[in-house]
Amino acid sequence: MRKQLLIKFKESVFSVLPITIIVLILSFTPLARLDAKSQITFGISALFLIIGITFFNIGADIAMSPMGEQIGSTLAKSKKIWLILGICFLMGLFITIAEPDLTVLAGQIKNIISDMVLIITVGIGVGLFLVLAIIKIIFKVNLNLMLMFFYMMLFAFTALVAFKGNSAFLPLSFDSGGVTTGPITVPFIMALGLGIASTIGGRGAKENSFGLISLCSIGPILIVLLVGYSINPDTLRQTSQQLNQTTAYNMPDNIGMAILHAILANMKNVSIALGLIVAFFLVINLIFIKLPFRKLIQIFVGILYAYFGLVIFLSAAEIGFLPIGYQIGMKLSEISHAALIIFGFILGFVVVLAEPAVHVLTKQVEEITTGGVSKKTMLIALCIGVGISIGLSMIRIVFNFSILFYLIPGYLISLGLSFFVPKIYTAIAFDSGGVASGPLTSSFILPLAIGATVSCGTGVLENGFGIVAMVAMTPLITIQILGFRSVISLKLKESRRMKRIITADDEQIINFI
Repeated sequence: MRKQLLIKFKESVFSVLPITIIVLILSFTPLARLDAKSQITFGISALFLIIGITFFNIGADIAMSPMGEQIGSTLAKSKKIWLILGICFLMGLFITIAEPDLTVLAGQIKNIISDMVLIITVGIGVGLFLVLAIIKIIFKVNLNLMLMFFYMMLFAFTALVAFKGNSAFLPLSFDSGGVTTGPITVPFIMALGLGIASTIGGRGAKENSFGLISLCSIGPILIVLLVGYSINPDTLRQTSQQLNQTTAYNMPDNIGMAILHAILANMKNVSIALGLIVAFFLVINLIFIKLPFRKLIQIFVGILYAYFGLVIFLSAAEIGFLPIGYQIGMKLSEISHAALIIFGFILGFVVVLAEPAVHVLTKQVEEITTGGVSKKTMLIALCIGVGISIGLSMIRIVFNFSILFYLIPGYLISLGLSFFVPKIYTAIAFDSGGVASGPLTSSFILPLAIGATVSCGTGVLENGFGIVAMVAMTPLITIQILGFRSVISLKLKESRRMKRIITADDEQIINFI
């Protein structure tokens, strides 16, 4: 365990150090100068962020992923489809309620819609689409066709909301899809899919396990769009104006008390969140799985690691990263819009490294593709994609135009690429989109965008939100471009091989054979 702890700690340092160095360097420049108190608070928060990611990743490896895989494989062996789908719906609902990213987002817009209403509504969306994702695995339905159908439905719902006059609600709707696939959801859902696909077997069983995250990201968007359609346009306009006047993230006066309050609050929230999942697993284990006591103890220890890791991570992000992100966004926007866009790209490039769920995904992708898609290659592609998305989001904030000018072409390009790349790359790409938008995106990049929006004087609801959706979209293109490159490379190699055979003389052909 000590060796594993050291390995995870080194990975966490590599993840968090780049963004910490960039922010601290920026804080000493005239572009976004911060006082000594803010700098020290941010530095301490970064250290605790490293510790939090370390403990969470160990917990995910020894508890959360095995729990999901055990449930998936056991349910698949029962061959009772109604039972599989019913349990998966409940699992999707409980996991979503437990997701800290969604709690952060819901707390920021509770003046528009009740935070519990939003969380439960999104949970229902995830549960329903997790059921559809399991149906895809069981009946081996083509993921590309499912994505095409549901994204067309999503565009239709978007048009309904826009025509009603509630366009300001669209960025929040698309953000809800990104925040649902965070550090708790990803290990469970990916392991669940792998467990079911491996048990059912068949051709391409491991590849068939991908795509669950992508489908579970669509459900919340669709159901929140329906909520947006039901809101009165005048009411939405009034609450949007109130949001512009009241949104601010200030550094607390008493850092010690603020840290204590954040830790106690997060201990309570994470206890409820993980408690739901553990209770659900224990019931399933008692009825169906029946693991030995020793294995249950190991899972319980892993849950404790994940629990303390999440508490530390969320507390550090809340105290140090959220207010600093807001301040940097405001100051960069006030001094130079060009600097805001450039540093938006740089921060987006490195922030994805600090997302816990990203490392869970990249590790599983490398294992399932047997090194065909390496962890390093995926991380680079995700970094580029997220960097571009943040840069484009800053441009939208500065020039004040609808997010649909990005999302509609972006999703159409993503869906178009799916016809030209191997299916495994499409599944990985759409899963990566949901995974890239994790808790650090919600607690650092989103406040950065809101700070820039407040400084520019544009609407917080219209332009401050939507950045999570952008982070979730661009990896769809970048990962599939990797797949397209691999297809072209393979064809060129095959072409050169055939050309050598055709141009060879008889003696060479005989020797070749």
